[in-house]
Amino acid sequence: MAVLKIRTLPDPVLRRKAKKVTKIDGSIQKLIDDMIDTMHAAPGVGLAAPQIGVSLRVAVIELPGEELITLINPAIIKKQGERIVAEACLSVPGYQGEIKRAVTVKVKAQDRQGREIRLKGEELLAHALEHELDHLNGILYIDHIESPDKLWKLTQQL
Repeated sequence: MAVLKIRTLPDPVLRRKAKKVTKIDGSIQKLIDDMIDTMHAAPGVGLAAPQIGVSLRVAVIELPGEELITLINPAIIKKQGERIVAEACLSVPGYQGEIKRAVTVKVKAQDRQGREIRLKGEELLAHALEHELDHLNGILYIDHIESPDKLWKLTQQL
């Protein structure tokens, strides 16, 4: 297990649509472990494989006080509601923006054993699910900002 370098803009890997994982083997298990270590060291609540330079559809999320979630080949199957949130990203350091996110998000994916899972997220989990799945599609939260005055430079890193 290792803490890896988090890729930041303008690294092109962040703008590529990640490839589907076709086989969950030892290399994928190591990738997941490295992603968890990197997320904890950052610190962050989620991390997608492209953020460490690996263009595969894998993400990890761990909200404070909650169980760690591993998602392989995730897809959003339903979104409900809309709310305005302040969002930041480890791959866009030093900035925060105001964007629209869903209130509820339903996702299907595989867990690290390859079993199909379905997950319903509300509030912060919905926010994290949308954010990490955007990464897998080459989208960053700054792409959702409606006007320049909705993005601001942080005076202190999160």
